[in-house]
Amino acid sequence: MNTKMALIAIFVSAVITFGLRALPFLVFQEGKELPDQIKRLGMVLPSSIMAVLIVYCLKDVGDDFMADGLWKLIAAAITAVSYKWKHNTLISILLGTVSYMMFLHFFG
Repeated sequence: MNTKMALIAIFVSAVITFGLRALPFLVFQEGKELPDQIKRLGMVLPSSIMAVLIVYCLKDVGDDFMADGLWKLIAAAITAVSYKWKHNTLISILLGTVSYMMFLHFFG
């Protein structure tokens, strides 16, 4: 792939990404009421996404749960508790990641 093709690919990707990000603002303009389906998705999706992320995080836990799975489960619990406590996504992700890395370093 030459430079021209790479620049075209980057440009097309940028236009598509910008269009997808701008689409909700164009469709649901200010002053219009959101459809009930979109409101329901707004209430259900955050919890669903978190559930999928937890399953993905714990999917590799094998037969030796005490070696790796326990630390992942504790780190996920630290993330959940810190989010429930502070309601700050960045802090909870940071605490969960740091705690898991410390568990791996000291006990793994």
